[in-house]
Amino acid sequence: MSKLGDLGAKLYRGEVGYDFVGKRFLWYGVSILITITAIVALAVQGLNMGIEFKGGAVFTTPKTAVSVADATEHAEKASGHDAIVQELGTGGLRLQISGLDTAAATDVKKQLATDLKVTEADINADLVGPSWGSQIANKAWTGLGVFMILVVIYLAIAFEWRMAVAALIALIHDLTITVGVYALVGFEVTPGTVIGLLTILGYSLYDTVVVFDGLKEGSKDITKQTRWTYSEIANRSINGTLVRSINTTVVALLPVAALLFIGGGFLGAGMLNDISLSLFVGLAAGAYSSIFIATPLVVDLKEREPAMKALKKRVLAKRAAATAKGENPDEEYETASDDGEAPQAVPQGRAGRRR
Repeated sequence: MSKLGDLGAKLYRGEVGYDFVGKRFLWYGVSILITITAIVALAVQGLNMGIEFKGGAVFTTPKTAVSVADATEHAEKASGHDAIVQELGTGGLRLQISGLDTAAATDVKKQLATDLKVTEADINADLVGPSWGSQIANKAWTGLGVFMILVVIYLAIAFEWRMAVAALIALIHDLTITVGVYALVGFEVTPGTVIGLLTILGYSLYDTVVVFDGLKEGSKDITKQTRWTYSEIANRSINGTLVRSINTTVVALLPVAALLFIGGGFLGAGMLNDISLSLFVGLAAGAYSSIFIATPLVVDLKEREPAMKALKKRVLAKRAAATAKGENPDEEYETASDDGEAPQAVPQGRAGRRR
């Protein structure tokens, strides 16, 4: 067995583990700091909305000897607006100019043909109206809202309302961070970005549900025992799925990183950045939130219940009594059930023994 697989098995059995839940206020602080940074970036710099949302024109030229810098200067001079120019694999150029109507686009096209030394008929012009972009934005917000509502309803039915609330907060956390990164780096927000944002919500939710499922199973009939508290079972659920979460996240991030850093960076395929950046940041944020945010939030909400408070008091009292008698509290934790079923793992940091 590989070292990572062996570690995963030990984490699942509870032989080793990290106290994620116990240090939850540290993770909350880190997330709050990151979220505030994202909100400030969004408020100060704003988002660089793509032409699909602002309206304008996109001109595609055949192969030309004019450089990107010179083409940008020509486009801005001809249109009077900011221009974004990208070199295509064919040797041609893609010039994106916002704020142009049909009449202005025709004049700009004629001037570009002269400045770029190409035939006007060979320049392809696509016009996008601002009303169309507004419709796309409204539909994206509507889709996001419907998704959030359905997620909360499903989790409340499949698990409980506390897990639904925690998952919703984690999803908002992931979206905020991703949008904040877009504001910081200045990448364009296009329909591809929206697709990426909706996609990362599914990944984030998957990791969260996996942990919640283990927590639901481990906390069944929890008040009928005095072995461990709800927070200890929650911590075991996180550790039990930790390696799985890392593996799935790394596997998902590798092709996205190739799109972002190789395709969008080295090869200059800027359009790949639209979706790859949102996927890359969102996947990383989703993996983080499912471990450090969602489950600890469930613990905070759950341990406010009188039954969970009473359970914690009984567990701690039992351990204190065992310590006062000079006994090792760990010895009271069995690793096998009386009916001969498979041994059950104990909470993190509390090794058991067979009686």
